[in-house]
Amino acid sequence: MWGKFLLIRLSPGLVLKSFWRPYRARPGEAVLTVRARRAFPPGHPTTRLCLELLAQASAKFSGERLLDVGCGSGILALAGAALGAGLCVGVDLSWRAVLLSRENARANHLAKVVQVAHGSTECLRGPFQVLAANLPAAAVQMAKVAELTRLAAPGAIIILSGFRDTQEEPLAQLYAEAGWSINRRVYRDEWAIELPPEKSFTWAAWLLER
Repeated sequence: MWGKFLLIRLSPGLVLKSFWRPYRARPGEAVLTVRARRAFPPGHPTTRLCLELLAQASAKFSGERLLDVGCGSGILALAGAALGAGLCVGVDLSWRAVLLSRENARANHLAKVVQVAHGSTECLRGPFQVLAANLPAAAVQMAKVAELTRLAAPGAIIILSGFRDTQEEPLAQLYAEAGWSINRRVYRDEWAIELPPEKSFTWAAWLLER
């Protein structure tokens, strides 16, 4: 998956690229360089969907606090910082992911804005105006509904992915019960030789508001 990631343009003035991808920035253009070794690298459909939603919502969170749950390489926190968030906090259960996220933050001169902790949401206090969770199982997403709701500030948005379109209904029901509504859905297909256990080739991502 990592080899698929070359270059992503998040906005007219911001580009995200693989560390090995040569790129000459245009005048006034900022470039984020990312290393990744985790389950959902930057080239994975779910990561791209989250980045798409994050970039589209960036006008709403200038100077605000952003949370990246299961941060992996820290890519969503890094993108949020580059797009204008005031403080970006990443958490991950893997020490390797925490170290990699911190390395990426330092390499992009964002260590003062991006902070990464070993653990999960239970070690945090809110509120956060933007919450992003690209988690590699629908069951994990369902277990996090109450926690993300607890950490969300009034008027916050949540960006979710890591599940297929066939897995949306029970998760949507839990968020509806918690007072959230899906403002936007986006999808991206991923070809595979065999049909996945979820009976779909299509990954989904949501932007929720309350």
